[in-house]
Amino acid sequence: MQKNTYTLLKDKFNIAEPVLELIERSEEEVKELFEHLDDVMAYNQYKVLEAFQNNGIRDMHFSWNTGYGYDDPGRDAIERVYADIFNTEAALVRPIIVNGTHALTLTLMGILRPGDELIYCTGAPYDTLEEVIGIRGEGKGSLKEYGVTYKQVELTPDGRIDYDALKKAISPATRMITLQRATGYGWRKAISIEEIEEWTTFVKKTNPDIVCMVDNCYGEFLHVKEPTDVGADVIAGSLIKNPGGGLALTGGYIAGRADLIEKVSYRMTSPGIGGECGLTFGQTRTMLQGLFIAPKTVNGAVKGAILCAKAFELMGYEVCPKFDDIRSDIIQAVKLGTPEGVIAFCQGIQAAAPVDSHVTPEPWDMPGYEDPVIMAAGAFVQGSSIELSADAPIRPPYIVYFQGGLTYEHSKFGVIKALQQLYDKKLLNIE
Repeated sequence: MQKNTYTLLKDKFNIAEPVLELIERSEEEVKELFEHLDDVMAYNQYKVLEAFQNNGIRDMHFSWNTGYGYDDPGRDAIERVYADIFNTEAALVRPIIVNGTHALTLTLMGILRPGDELIYCTGAPYDTLEEVIGIRGEGKGSLKEYGVTYKQVELTPDGRIDYDALKKAISPATRMITLQRATGYGWRKAISIEEIEEWTTFVKKTNPDIVCMVDNCYGEFLHVKEPTDVGADVIAGSLIKNPGGGLALTGGYIAGRADLIEKVSYRMTSPGIGGECGLTFGQTRTMLQGLFIAPKTVNGAVKGAILCAKAFELMGYEVCPKFDDIRSDIIQAVKLGTPEGVIAFCQGIQAAAPVDSHVTPEPWDMPGYEDPVIMAAGAFVQGSSIELSADAPIRPPYIVYFQGGLTYEHSKFGVIKALQQLYDKKLLNIE
């Protein structure tokens, strides 16, 4: 850390010298990892640029239609760009997809039919998917209510896909097997691209008609390949996570085989209309610009996650993944052990925000979650988890999940403020 920056953080932000010294030591020990990440970032930046150029993106694509949105050139262009980047036949990229859960729901409900079986092969899905599948909640139009059955295959103790258990779970009714790439509220490493390729090969060898779906939230641009480069039939994610680059105001995407995307489009609007209609409400400029800078933004977020892991490892905390593990999402989990620690961490992240830094987050009963949840996110776009944020369910063993930062410097500052808050509350012995 340069002397001027060190002095500014100490004098203007009241960061304790032991915290700054810990960050300096952590940064020194991870700098070689950053060089590899920069190479991945550059590769993806040029891949995105090529997709823009090959699809002739120009100023006319930033305008917008009214009414039904017939022949919207911007909408069509952004969907071609996404299909190129993810190496798929088709894509849906829409501001009317409200979040990642919605994108995943459209995919599941668009493809699955009564009597089909869905298998999650990475253990329990993210909390908000439980009511979509029908694991909990009644009378809300879940897959279960529509006659879709569900099985869940747990990961092995070392966090890998259990192929023996998966093979036993597959039945003649199995229509789709879904893999959640990111950790969600689990204590495991994200599923790597190499593991995804191994999984798709296994599934297709078992039954080539089974649809391999990947929940790609938080995973975009972490590798030079995406799940659809290695055999996944369809992927889905949120534009206010990685691919929106912090500029997309809302939205989600689904990319994959053309026949599957067509089915999903009929669920998104209505049978017979599909993807031919739907306004983009003038959002194509920010959606495309955000996508263009996304590789660099994701790069900063991953570096911040590694720094977080290293700093808390040095303080004796369990972290997942470890600082030098291969990354396949931008999430860093830290096992703090107490609700007070989780709350202090999140309050530190909030205090590091450019927006609403004066707010003090507290746990609350958030819709879609089984336990009280605390969320810290002073973001330009509400709920944008590519921006600096942290959240946690208040349940043992009290794990906090840190992610995001539009720049590495801001992600780093989030780690600094989280440490400082713990230090101030005497929950961290850093001397």
